[in-house]
Amino acid sequence: MSSMKNLKEELIYWDIFPKVIPAGREVEITIKPINAHWRIINEENESDFFVEMLGTEDGEYRNYPDRGNNKTVPVKAIGDGTFTIKYTFPKEQEYFLRPRRASDNWRMTQLSVYAINEDLVGRYPFVGDLHMHTRCSDGSQMPEIVCANYRKHGYDFTVISDHGRYYPSLDAIEHYKDLPLDFLIVPGEEVHIPLWGGLVNDIHIVNFGGGYSVNALVKESNHVIYAGDSVERRTYDFPNPPDSVTMEVHRSAILELAKTLDIPEGIEPYSYACCVWVFNHIRAGGGLGIYCHPYWLDDMYQVPETLNDYILRTQPFDAFEVLGGERYYEQNGLQTQKYYDMRAKGYDFPIVGSTDSHNSFETSPGAYVASTMVFSPANTTKDLIDSVKAKYTVAIDGISEEFRLVGDFRLSKYACFLLKNFFPLHDELCFEEGRAMREYVNGDEDAETVLRLIAPRMKKQREKYFLF
Repeated sequence: MSSMKNLKEELIYWDIFPKVIPAGREVEITIKPINAHWRIINEENESDFFVEMLGTEDGEYRNYPDRGNNKTVPVKAIGDGTFTIKYTFPKEQEYFLRPRRASDNWRMTQLSVYAINEDLVGRYPFVGDLHMHTRCSDGSQMPEIVCANYRKHGYDFTVISDHGRYYPSLDAIEHYKDLPLDFLIVPGEEVHIPLWGGLVNDIHIVNFGGGYSVNALVKESNHVIYAGDSVERRTYDFPNPPDSVTMEVHRSAILELAKTLDIPEGIEPYSYACCVWVFNHIRAGGGLGIYCHPYWLDDMYQVPETLNDYILRTQPFDAFEVLGGERYYEQNGLQTQKYYDMRAKGYDFPIVGSTDSHNSFETSPGAYVASTMVFSPANTTKDLIDSVKAKYTVAIDGISEEFRLVGDFRLSKYACFLLKNFFPLHDELCFEEGRAMREYVNGDEDAETVLRLIAPRMKKQREKYFLF
């Protein structure tokens, strides 16, 4: 979801940087007015001010005086009204900073920073979508347009995961390969093994970032039907992928695998073993295997409850799509409750949120309904996958006017701060880049010049606001 519409008034009039700092270290914070009528300081004089520092988790200081949650730092505002403050934020939490004029205690504004513990230092927040479709399967726009629209909406990465087809993701990457974009397009697909002789596996699985197509391992797949089984159209920087086989050979391999898995009575052996086979191949290709939308209402819930329970307990997948592309309660509501219910029972697993969109324009009710914030050292496929597996994610529900978060409580507090204090500024830059990307693939001769000119801004913005 784009955060531009949630731009707070104080972000319009003031800049504060860095916004994210290590806890327990002395840091220098700059507060700067960015609107002329807030430049309240006479350029020929200095005025005395102080800044209140208040930890949001330490209580209102008048009600809890023994907690000491009202530190003040004297400062001088010079010239255009810029302050610099040196301070050690003692622990991980959001802090309110309130500049006041000493002479009359007038409060100018309230700004926020967030102190983080060492494990988050060096992990930037990247927002992306790990499941969506284009016109190459059952979507509405071509892959290159979908990517541009997602960037325009504030996404840092996305995967083209068309039904049964890997090659559309390669086409999207190819369109932008000559540009120095900070936006990452990940190879991928939604894996669907063809029906064979009454043996069915209708469980939906996304291959995010795998180096070879799992669909293309079966000769009767849509990928092979529409694009052939050439290595070039079914791999991405992956030498010597497995050979394609017929559906009959594949079926025999799945049935043999099922015999080794000790599958309990009442669980469909072929369906479960086929999932295990798919997830194993995704991992072999270096990808992230995502178990998708069990509570999607496809006539009935897509996955029977006992089978869903068994998959969640045995965890053959790498990540669970806790938020997906439908607006009705049953899908995302029940998936969220199921996730927390499983955690309460001792089953913990990585989660993601995705749109599963089939139309990337904002006029579509299914566009941008969910996303994932990944705390990752870099916006690369490997770093993102490693970070998801390490559970450094929060799923973002963007259906309502106010966002909702699913995931670890600690990370959700941090993500909430970022969505209100960083991403509105981030999304402004993404909007401009995404619009230029769309113009570029539509043949605008000036778009490449614009994209090359603005490309460094995202990295500079991260380095400004995150003190790593």
